[in-house]
Amino acid sequence: MKALVIGATGATGKELVKILLKDSDFEEVHVFVRRTIQDNHPKLHTHVVDFDIPSEWKHLVKGDVAFSCLGTTLKDAGSKEAQRKVDFNYQYEFAKTARENGVETFALVSSYGSNVKSPIFYSKMKGQLEDEIKKLPFKQTLIFQPGMLDRPETNRTGEVIGLKVLKAVTNLGLFKSQRPLPTKTLASAMINLAKKKDTGLKIIQLTDIFDVAES
Repeated sequence: MKALVIGATGATGKELVKILLKDSDFEEVHVFVRRTIQDNHPKLHTHVVDFDIPSEWKHLVKGDVAFSCLGTTLKDAGSKEAQRKVDFNYQYEFAKTARENGVETFALVSSYGSNVKSPIFYSKMKGQLEDEIKKLPFKQTLIFQPGMLDRPETNRTGEVIGLKVLKAVTNLGLFKSQRPLPTKTLASAMINLAKKKDTGLKIIQLTDIFDVAES
């Protein structure tokens, strides 16, 4: 199979690419990035693109499975408009292009609490993206809704503190349904489900992600 990935330089995307490159079911892994990845693996094909100019890269979005792990924070983006461009516009354009080019499976990393009716900007935006992705006629659409991600190399102070607190309470048996999700576990779940080549739409929430990753 041929895999297509956006968000390959993020925490989940890095784990996803690592696993794909080791998986014999995938002969090629194509990543679409804004800066070059330093990896000479023979299966890896890196496309440095400007996501604002789809006409320059649309013809490259051809394969069997497309994975979207792209995302940013409001702090890093600088404004809600800039964050929406990355978290909504870029991902939707990639998905639409993939479907137009015959890609049959699309796997999206969304968010816990995503809802178009949410008063929270981020949750509403994620809900809007999900709704638009659902309208695209993929043979298989996988939408993952993780909670707090456990990123091995995070340097975000608030995230580090939040993870410690959440891990502490879940270790005590509390809020098990909200336990931190390692990015490697999420990546494994995405690949496992994509390889099944089922049909239709699947929404995979936190507790199910752990189960699918181990299957």
